[in-house]
Amino acid sequence: MHNTADLQETVDEIARVLGASATLEDRSFRLLAYGAQHGDIDLVRQESILRKRASGEVRDYFERYGIARAEGPVRIPADAELGVLARVCVPLRHRGVTYGYLWLLDSGSLTEPLLEQAAPLIARAASMLAQEARSRQDLGRELGALLSADPEERETVSLEMRGPVAAIAVRESQERLAALWTLPRGVLVRAGSPVALLAPAHLAAEVAAGLQAAYGTAAGLGAPRADQGEAWQSWREAKHALRVAEHFPRFAPVARWEDLGVHRLLARLSSTDLRELAAETAALDAELARTVETYLDLGGHAQKVAARLGVHRQTLYYRLGKAERALDRDLADGEDRLVVHLGLKAARLLPQPPGAR
Repeated sequence: MHNTADLQETVDEIARVLGASATLEDRSFRLLAYGAQHGDIDLVRQESILRKRASGEVRDYFERYGIARAEGPVRIPADAELGVLARVCVPLRHRGVTYGYLWLLDSGSLTEPLLEQAAPLIARAASMLAQEARSRQDLGRELGALLSADPEERETVSLEMRGPVAAIAVRESQERLAALWTLPRGVLVRAGSPVALLAPAHLAAEVAAGLQAAYGTAAGLGAPRADQGEAWQSWREAKHALRVAEHFPRFAPVARWEDLGVHRLLARLSSTDLRELAAETAALDAELARTVETYLDLGGHAQKVAARLGVHRQTLYYRLGKAERALDRDLADGEDRLVVHLGLKAARLLPQPPGAR
């Protein structure tokens, strides 16, 4: 990881050379460093410094000017409604990859020759961010060992991370990419299937939601652990939670292990055990399975079930009777209801052939 003091020193030097207020952010617009104020200050700079990142509306405004693809400085005009003063955005590129942005408030003094004077300093800042990205890749390999269920493999880990920490599992996407190097500092990541992350507990929910949105898939969040030596348990929970998020819409798109209730027990079961439970409801077709599951989910409240399914109450009773005959179970009996309910939930966690329920 880069040294925060070195990055701050570089930004301070850029601000001094240019005589302009400078702010450095990563690719996701998280504040990394900022220089002393020169001249006027706008709302965007204030918010960035106070909240450590720009708002979504401001990010959209800046990105409309093509800053993510630009290879050189981009001049962005003022916008009174957003509280934006005119500024120059310098993409921090290293070997063709943009790792962050340098923002310079411009009163009209930032000429091209003046910007050239700061070019070596800007290149140094870009190199620091690129080095951090490479360091994250190295740490990703250590993270794999840290999250291993094998205690001997965990003993080989040299990295140290202050607790409490929480693990995150995110399903990768074939169609969409996520800039993993833009994750907040202190978050470790390992690409794979699923993508594995270990984050400070107070950041875990935000990181899980952000990466899930980037991929457009699903994510699972394990319970926090006070010590990194127990992070592998949080990782196991995160993978189970991801599985639940992918099969139960009520928990999607990000499932928290602590919120899953009885689904935690089901997620821990082997495929063999799940098939054994699911066999209890194999006689139901897709329509009857959905009807019975909804009926049991809503505690047998016929009016709510009929409304949820969009059917007449008599139709509901007909379907329930048909299901009882197919299963040879009495849905008024507590034991039978439990068996059927667990069977339907277990069936969701099993791989389904096309067209199956």
